[in-house]
Amino acid sequence: MPLMRRMARTAVVAGTATAVAGGVSRRQSQRWQEQDAQAQGDAAPAAAAPQAAAPQADMVTQLKELAELKDQGILTDEEFAAQKAKLLAG
Repeated sequence: MPLMRRMARTAVVAGTATAVAGGVSRRQSQRWQEQDAQAQGDAAPAAAAPQAAAPQADMVTQLKELAELKDQGILTDEEFAAQKAKLLAG
């Protein structure tokens, strides 16, 4: 009989340990997911900044191209001014 009691007690202890370990594991997993979500939320505004800079870089490139066309004589001063105004307004 003592052997059966020991086996039952061991089974109960092992089952309890497994349940506790599973609960701890779930809580840790949930915390990590929350931290990942916060990190992604913090990174999102930083990712938006380079996208905002891209159109301005594109505008600078277009202005340079217009200046080159003016320098080559393809655009008149009036045409250059009109195209430049469109770019800056748009």
